[in-house]
Amino acid sequence: MVVYRTLFVLASIFIGLVISKPALAQDTWDWHISGGTVVDGSGRESYEADILISGDQISFVGEVDPDTIRVQNRVDASDHIVSPGFIDPHAHGNPLETPEFRNFLAMGVTTVVLGQDGSSPSVGSLDAWCAKVADIRPAVNIAVLSGHGSIRNKAGVGKKYPTERELQEMEQLLKADLAAGAFGMSTGLEYVPGLYAGQEELEQLAEVVGAEDGIIMSHMRSEDDAEIEASLDELAGPGKYTDVHVSHLKVVYGKGADRAGEILDYMEGFRKRGIRISADLYPYSASYTGIGIVFPDWAKTNEEWKNALLERPEALRSYLTDKVARRNGPAAILFGSGKYAGRTLKEAARQQGLSPVDLLLEMGPRSASAAHFVMDQELQDHLVTGNRVMISSDGSPTMRHPRGYGSFAKVIRYYVKEKEMLSLEEAIHKMSGLPARTVGLTGRGTIASGHKADLLIFNPEKVGDRATFENPHREAEGFDWIMINGQVVREGGTFRDKRRGRVLSKSLR
Repeated sequence: MVVYRTLFVLASIFIGLVISKPALAQDTWDWHISGGTVVDGSGRESYEADILISGDQISFVGEVDPDTIRVQNRVDASDHIVSPGFIDPHAHGNPLETPEFRNFLAMGVTTVVLGQDGSSPSVGSLDAWCAKVADIRPAVNIAVLSGHGSIRNKAGVGKKYPTERELQEMEQLLKADLAAGAFGMSTGLEYVPGLYAGQEELEQLAEVVGAEDGIIMSHMRSEDDAEIEASLDELAGPGKYTDVHVSHLKVVYGKGADRAGEILDYMEGFRKRGIRISADLYPYSASYTGIGIVFPDWAKTNEEWKNALLERPEALRSYLTDKVARRNGPAAILFGSGKYAGRTLKEAARQQGLSPVDLLLEMGPRSASAAHFVMDQELQDHLVTGNRVMISSDGSPTMRHPRGYGSFAKVIRYYVKEKEMLSLEEAIHKMSGLPARTVGLTGRGTIASGHKADLLIFNPEKVGDRATFENPHREAEGFDWIMINGQVVREGGTFRDKRRGRVLSKSLR
C-alpha cells in the first residue's frame, strides 16, 4: 500500500509539472488573473501567482508574462486574495423555489451540500429532482445527500425497527439515490423518524454507502453535554464501513475550552482506531431547529402531543418546564417562524397572557422553529480549531437565523481578524479544500491546474457579516468578485443576471 501511494504521489508531481508549463503563447485564454496573493485552499502558505482559465477550468497557476499570451479577459488582483469558492457542507434550501441562493453567494459560497438531517427531496426520485434543478440552473453548485429519514418514510417503516423486508427496501432506495449521484447519506437521529433507528439498521445502510465510497453526515442522537460521547460512539459504528461526519458539532450545556478539548481528543481517538470521522460547525452560539426539540420523545409528533395532553398532561408539563429551564430559560428561545416569529418564548407568552410552558402546550411540537441560545461561546470557539473540523452554515435563504447569511464571512471577520484563532490559510482550508475532500467533491475546493474555476477575489479587511438575529437576512460584504465554473457571477460588488451553478454528481466523478 505504501509503495502504491508513493507511486501515486510521484505520478501526481510529474503530471503537475507537465500541466504547470503549457505552451502559453500558443493558446488563447478566457481569463488571466494577475497580481493576486493565492490562498489555494490546501492549507499551505499563501503565494504570489497568476492564474489562467480556459472554459470552466483552471489551466495554469504560476508566473505569466502578459505580453506573451493571448487572453480574452484580464483581472488585476493586486493587493487582493485569490481563493477557491467556499463549500458549505451542511446547507438547506429548495433550489426549485429559490434558485438564486444570493445569501450563499454573498458570503463567498459557490457550492452547497443539501439533503441534510435525514431529509432529502421527497417529490419523485432523486434522479428526477436533480434533472429539474439542472434545468433551472441554480446560482451555486449543488451536491445532495440521500436522507435516511426520507428513505424510512418511503419504505413505510414508521416509528419502529424495520423488518428484514423493509430494510432491504431501504437499501434499494439508498442504492438508487447513490446511483443518481448522491454523495452519501444523512441522518437526523434526534428527529422523527430517525430517532427510531437502531444500530443494526444504521450499520447495514453504512455498508451500502461504503460500497460507493460515500459519506454519512449525521445530526447525531443527542448534542447534550452528558450524551455527546455516547452519540459519537453510535456514529463510530457506521464508521467501520465508511467515512462518517458530525453535522453542526456543538455541545449543549457544556462550558469552556477544556471541554472542547475533551471532545476533539475523543474524536481523535476514533481516528487512531481507523474510523475516518470529521465534523462541521457554524460560528454562532445559538442553534436553529423546530420547537419540538424541547418536547419529549413521546410527544414529538402532533398525534403524540395531543395524546399526551389527554393522557399524561402533568408529565408533559413537568418535562417542558425542566427542559426549557435547562436550555437557559424562555428568553433563550427566539421564534423564527410561525405566528410568533421575531419574539422570544418569554415575550410571546407575556403577549398571550400565558406562562411559557402553557404557550408551548398550546402550540405543540410542530408549530414553529426557533433559535436556541444554548451553546457556550468559548467552547464553540475552540471546537473551530479542531483537526478535520470545517465550516458550515446550516442555513438557507429563508431561515430567520444570521448563520444563513453570515457564517463564512464571520469566520474571516471573527476568527481570523479579531480573535486570531485561525490564520487566513487555515480558515480558507476549512471553508474549501477540507469540505471538498471530505464530501468527495473531486476537482473543486483548491486552486490547481485542471480544477474547476470556482474562485473568489477579495480584500480580507473588507469582509464582514452583517446579519443579526434582529435582521437575519442582511447579506455579507467584501466578496466583490466571484466566479463559478469559469463564469463571473459578481463583479465590482454587482451580481450578474445569469446563474452559473451546476448539479454535481458523485457518480460522474
